[in-house]
Amino acid sequence: MKGCNMKKQGYSQDNFFGWLMSSPALLLLTIFVIIPLVMGLGWSFTNKRLISPLPTEYIGLKNYDSILAIKLIPIDPILDENGKPQIDEKGNIQYFRVRDVIRANPKYQDFRLYTEFNAFGNHFGIIAKDPDFYRALINTTLYVLMIVPAIGIISLLLALLVNQRIWGVSIFRVLYFIPSITSISVTSVVWMFLYNPDQGLINQLLQKISFGAFGFSPWLQSADTALLAIILYTIWQASGLFMVIFLGGLQDIPEDTYEAAKIDGANPFQTLLYVVIPQLRNTIIYVVITSSILGFRLFTQVDVMTKGGPEGSTLTLMMHTVNEGFRNQKIGYASAISIVFFIFILILTFTQRKIFKSENVLE
Repeated sequence: MKGCNMKKQGYSQDNFFGWLMSSPALLLLTIFVIIPLVMGLGWSFTNKRLISPLPTEYIGLKNYDSILAIKLIPIDPILDENGKPQIDEKGNIQYFRVRDVIRANPKYQDFRLYTEFNAFGNHFGIIAKDPDFYRALINTTLYVLMIVPAIGIISLLLALLVNQRIWGVSIFRVLYFIPSITSISVTSVVWMFLYNPDQGLINQLLQKISFGAFGFSPWLQSADTALLAIILYTIWQASGLFMVIFLGGLQDIPEDTYEAAKIDGANPFQTLLYVVIPQLRNTIIYVVITSSILGFRLFTQVDVMTKGGPEGSTLTLMMHTVNEGFRNQKIGYASAISIVFFIFILILTFTQRKIFKSENVLE
């Protein structure tokens, strides 16, 4: 009995010290995550403004309706005196302007044009109460779909490179990792100079390599290339961090595994494909999920380099939330966007884990 009491006392002490050591992290988590999340959830059902003499009112799901409301509407062609569609000089059928259709229909009075397109011989318009939300959602999703595989592949290749036992490899580890620990604001300003359309190093280098075939591109000033420019910057900035993570996974692989593969006659590519990558499964999962979450949090580099422009081509969910909450002072509406964003990330994370688990990747 005395031994059992001593074991229980030891377990209680370990339990106490465990909670004691974790209490600072739990306190910070409560103050900076849980409490703001609960407050944001409550504000999302109100019309709370950042600065307003009017009292905050409960408005139910109105904010969520404004965020998610979207419609596809057919646009009628303009008819001539004979009742036939009018044709312009290029031979295209002329349609009514979507904005005119919105103004003419009372049930669309809160909607704005998101985009319009031709399909199946007809003209359609997509309208939404907050078209900027969907524009930001698509931009952010495209951004994540581009950077996650690119960062994963490049950081793995860098990790394989710096994992070699050669002289000076530590210097390369530091050089590759420096961009990840340098302020994003600082490196964003540096890349703005690199992207300068007239004197930027990137344009000059591309022009010399292509022998003048590649003209000077306005990387950040063009809606066609602005998002790509930010993607390239992010790949450079974040690859060093995930290189270190992959490097830790590589160094956990026993040397006996490499020797066994070499004895079996495996070449370097076969060793990578059938030995290294299977051993890095959990590391790959971590990199994919973490880089996805970090990608959806894209804000700083966009705020410094483009402010969401040109023409909303680099507007992101975080940027849209900040614009609505602080620049437009709609704290309640911004809180609703944050909650929708949080649910979206939560679903994405669980979906990724479910996919990996169904493939027996998680062990």
